[in-house]
Amino acid sequence: MSRASTPVIDPVELTRLLIRRPSVTPVDAGAMEVLETVLTELGFTCRRMPFEGPGGAGVHARIENLYARRGTASPNLCFAGHTDVVPTGAESGWSSDPFQAEVKDGILFGRGAVDMKGGIAAWVSAVAEVLAKGEPHGSLSFLITGDEEGPALHGTKRVVEALMAEGEIIDACIVGEPSSQGLLGDMIKIGRRGSLNTWITVHGKQGHVAYPQRAANPAPVLVRLLSSLDAHVLDDGYEAFQPSNLEITTIDIGNGATNVIPSEARARLNIRFNPSHTGDELIDWLNREAGRIQAETGMQITLEHMCSGEAFLTPVGPFVTLVQDAVEAELGRRPEASTTGGTSDARFIRALCPVLELGLVGVTMHQFDERVPTTELDALTSVYRRVIENVFAAARPAE
Repeated sequence: MSRASTPVIDPVELTRLLIRRPSVTPVDAGAMEVLETVLTELGFTCRRMPFEGPGGAGVHARIENLYARRGTASPNLCFAGHTDVVPTGAESGWSSDPFQAEVKDGILFGRGAVDMKGGIAAWVSAVAEVLAKGEPHGSLSFLITGDEEGPALHGTKRVVEALMAEGEIIDACIVGEPSSQGLLGDMIKIGRRGSLNTWITVHGKQGHVAYPQRAANPAPVLVRLLSSLDAHVLDDGYEAFQPSNLEITTIDIGNGATNVIPSEARARLNIRFNPSHTGDELIDWLNREAGRIQAETGMQITLEHMCSGEAFLTPVGPFVTLVQDAVEAELGRRPEASTTGGTSDARFIRALCPVLELGLVGVTMHQFDERVPTTELDALTSVYRRVIENVFAAARPAE
């Protein structure tokens, strides 16, 4: 593709095109097609990678995913993101149709504006600017899923597994999540804590409250177990991470009667953990604690676990530094390298390569009137262009 034939991509207009596809997880609504069309015009080889299986609440889901690559040389710099969005909520809470992508007074409104269709559009625009200057000394790729806002079972996780099995090499990855806190570029995410959910059921024996000897009340046993788990200090923190925390999120007995000892008592907890632990280690600890209480009380306790992602950290080094340099050069501020916040698909990409998150200001994500100033989409495009240039410049052999 010649420089003259490289299309110019307006990040604002591409964001609007993507927003107008109401891709609420797991529905794609044509969002991947919009992106694939633009990337094909830029010379990318696009590969749809749909996966399907049980989704949230056991509902069968088919998820659209896209892996696109331009070039065969090393390094391969990847941009990862998602075209799916969370539900809008009551449309009466919006000042305009959440999928019309209206621009009012320089502000673009719409579901996905910052999380993260705007980030995708800015990277595509940045790629077009880079290609207009000539062929980069390496490869560019996109890893885009439609399952980040949902259970994340058939999206990036499975694409990464497939790429690894095929021997695909990705040398570094930028995830376009809205990492900025108050000002564009004030923060990048270089790590995330892991997340483990556990469902606890204590099995007792139902009976009349006046005859407790004929029953086995599971409630005090559940309280005893939860108290023990809650009192345990998991750790005092880890390099660049806050301490891990265990939070009890539900306690459910569902007993509508005043004179009946219930047969079961249930609870759920979540642990957000730093790299001091792995999901398997925490599961072993939870099982041991439940086994101890079960042995002491003689009451059966069952646990079910789901670890949705391990903790990871991309240490501050050349990759992180050159991204910080790019932000500072374009915006005049050096981003903090942080590990705060929830989870993202970076937890799966870490198995492939060093990964970090850099994107728009996330203040309005998941809210009514999600929005982004159009000037910030242009500014993020400039930052992304500089990141791409820095990565390839660092990899270029000395002449």
